Amino acid sequence: MPLRLATLSLLILYPIAWFAPLMRAGFLPIFGLTEISVITGLQSLWKSDIFLALIVTIFALFAPYIKTIGTALIQWNLLDARVQPALNILGKLAMGDIFLIALYITLAKGISYATVETAWGLYLFTACILASIALGLLTERHCKTNART
Repeated sequence: MPLRLATLSLLILYPIAWFAPLMRAGFLPIFGLTEISVITGLQSLWKSDIFLALIVTIFALFAPYIKTIGTALIQWNLLDARVQPALNILGKLAMGDIFLIALYITLAKGISYATVETAWGLYLFTACILASIALGLLTERHCKTNART
């Protein structure tokens, strides 16, 4: 039951993480900092590069959420456990977001006129992705244990 509750909690935590500030960025510290979230980043990306925005939307929003829903369905015996490897691949693809965000922060910090600060949403989003991967592995292990008995 704790495994199921942890998985279901991700269905609430993901949307919070999408709207939470990932970082604060600005041009020189004296001009103030703008908070950037997954959603605000996607909104600006949709205005400039639709193809890239579609890819990022799939991997930042849909992949982790679908993986979490699939894991919950397996835990409640509503989906065949043989789907778990495909769900694990979705979780690994979602980790690419964390890499991209870290890369953007590193690049922005290299520009002397820009100020970038990480915010609590980055840690929440990272925790959700890592928790999803861990819960997927635990679910897979649980399914294998139940299959043997």
